[in-house]
Amino acid sequence: MSSRQKSWRKHTSAILTFMSVGIAAAGCNGDGGENTDRLSSLEPPQAKVIPEQLKTHGHTRIDNYYWLNQRENPEVIAYLEAENTYTSALMNHTKSLQEELFAEIKGRIKQTDLSVPEMRGSHFYYTRTVAGQDYPIYARKKGSLDADEEVLLDVNAMAEGHNFYNAFPSISSNENLMAYADDTRGRRIYTIRFKNLITGQQFPETISNTSGNMVWAEDNQTLFYAKRDPETLRSFQIYRHAMGTDPVKDVLIFEEEDEEFSSRVWKTKSKEYIVISSSHTMMDEHRFVDAASPMNSFQLFIKRARGHEHRIDHIGDHFYVLTNLGNAKNFQLMRAPVTQTETDHWEPVIAHRDDVFLEGFELFRDHLVVSERKNGLIEFRVRPWNGDEHYIEFEDAAYATRVTANPEFDTPILRFSYTSLAAPQAIYDYDMNNRERTLLKQEEVLGGYNAGDYIVERLYAPARDGAAQIPISMIYRKDLAKDGTNPLLLYAYGSYGASMDANFSSTRISLLDRGFIYAIAHIRGGQEMGRGWYEDGKMFNKKNTFTDYIDTAEFLIEKSYTTPDKLFARGGSAGGLLMGAVTNMRPDLFHGVIANVPFVDVVTTMLDESIPLTTFEFDEWGNPADLESYRYMLSYSPYDQLEAKDYPNLLVTTGLHDSQVQYWEPAKWVAKIRSLKTDSNRLLLKTHMDAGHGGGSGRDRRYQELAFEFAFLLDLLEDRSVTNREK
Repeated sequence: MSSRQKSWRKHTSAILTFMSVGIAAAGCNGDGGENTDRLSSLEPPQAKVIPEQLKTHGHTRIDNYYWLNQRENPEVIAYLEAENTYTSALMNHTKSLQEELFAEIKGRIKQTDLSVPEMRGSHFYYTRTVAGQDYPIYARKKGSLDADEEVLLDVNAMAEGHNFYNAFPSISSNENLMAYADDTRGRRIYTIRFKNLITGQQFPETISNTSGNMVWAEDNQTLFYAKRDPETLRSFQIYRHAMGTDPVKDVLIFEEEDEEFSSRVWKTKSKEYIVISSSHTMMDEHRFVDAASPMNSFQLFIKRARGHEHRIDHIGDHFYVLTNLGNAKNFQLMRAPVTQTETDHWEPVIAHRDDVFLEGFELFRDHLVVSERKNGLIEFRVRPWNGDEHYIEFEDAAYATRVTANPEFDTPILRFSYTSLAAPQAIYDYDMNNRERTLLKQEEVLGGYNAGDYIVERLYAPARDGAAQIPISMIYRKDLAKDGTNPLLLYAYGSYGASMDANFSSTRISLLDRGFIYAIAHIRGGQEMGRGWYEDGKMFNKKNTFTDYIDTAEFLIEKSYTTPDKLFARGGSAGGLLMGAVTNMRPDLFHGVIANVPFVDVVTTMLDESIPLTTFEFDEWGNPADLESYRYMLSYSPYDQLEAKDYPNLLVTTGLHDSQVQYWEPAKWVAKIRSLKTDSNRLLLKTHMDAGHGGGSGRDRRYQELAFEFAFLLDLLEDRSVTNREK
């Protein structure tokens, strides 16, 4: 029994006190000024205080809301529902604004649409959406796009009767069999099912408790898949399933016993090998087997070593290895003979460079394509196996590009996507021989969107430690005056080495056309400026992430882009940790904050190894079982650092079935802030009772959630005339 279960047993008699005076009266609608008095009369729910002593390293913390960590406790559900009722009541006067925003957001998006088809084997594969339906349809056509359509999965029909639903297929190499995984709770625990695509027969066997990760062997009868630990949800076992057999008889091929690692299974680009990869924040290990002989034993590529991160793929007689071996902080590309994979036999292909981060690579029969990040932006380096190399370069001040699906090996065509803050996403085919690109599709924005009406800027804010210039990507309307009076939404993430590139979003137009500036702070903890950028924002450098964000906000105020009374912050998950930290450090700097599924109870979570993600993130945050790590993490953990003072307006969202950040972290955070804050600002908790980390499923629901968040921001503006700006 976990410590959390013991705590629930201890406190089953806990009684919540809900002060709901005025909530029912808040059901009236309207956007007039009379709401001020009515809203101030609403009393929020108050969670019962049940002190829990948490002792570590001789230090005692008192957690008054520890009992909220029991998902099955009816009193916990009652509290979350009471918070939802309060949030709805407090936001009810914005209902017409939410409806307006929802109509705008949905109205810009082409409801009946088709993805760019991908040729795999003898079929073109694609997804399409239909107006009035929330979910995608997976389909294919044989040989020609003029052929009859074969529907593989109609997720709309499959989702009927479910509040949450997600599904995706995996097709065998001979294209006759389909495995598909579905999740009905949002907890990312999938059931795998099978279908014969020739006869339409649904196979009887089902495989439960998987991560959804699966791959077919080249015998077209064997499926490898990953299972989750039922408690921690760690993907830790790889099984082999033979079609037509009872899954109870599936063979366990590999089990990752180190709780700091997670595992997955995949197939090389050449389709010659099945690979099992075990990964940790700071090291990787791979095993491989001939994809045509899945009954054979897997062979170890090289033994794991602390600090050695590497990825592999295969072509011809060699594995290609993206590796940080030999102090290659920004990574280098090497190759190893298939028959001799030990590092002694590795040969250099692309050397390490201090000013260029080697982010990824793609193998073709005649070409190697490398994604390189320089000055925070991606370029593609195209190297023929025989011939002169060249770069595919881009001219926008801030943009995002990536190599997309390139399943075919024997082709001179590279497919990639490109977008900027002002340019909708485009998909290109690039002929690597004649160096010509062909636009296949550009996201269509309905309603007369004109990219020329907006300005995209790339700025740099000085960090307070003098060690960094923080990149800022920004977009705003061309007719906007930079006089310090503009509302500005500042987004950031800053963890796991994840680079937050400058992508287009049609939903964002609803804010831009109401006078908002939208900015992304590329703070340390991401990897935009190379591996060192990440390392300077993790572990004992984590506070750089928070001060970088604050320094960016102060820079934007200094440069007259906005003022504190119109500056808004937004971040989710680990970016929600950022939101919690900066509101503790500088609550005066922000008028409003949106924290989506925020990771805010850092120390308690990282001390509990039964919680999903804990064990294999020790090298991201630290292990609080170590005294020095405990003290450092405690010094910034948002939940632990709360105190009696004014806080900005806060909207906090979570999902009851979240597998990444457990719902109780934001729930406890809100309860504690409510008990301490000395202001009259809004504090709203919105829990999706049937969803997980990514929010609700279905297009309309996602649009509604965005409309709600935008309405929260717009309603907070003191100058309501900004919200009525002519669009």
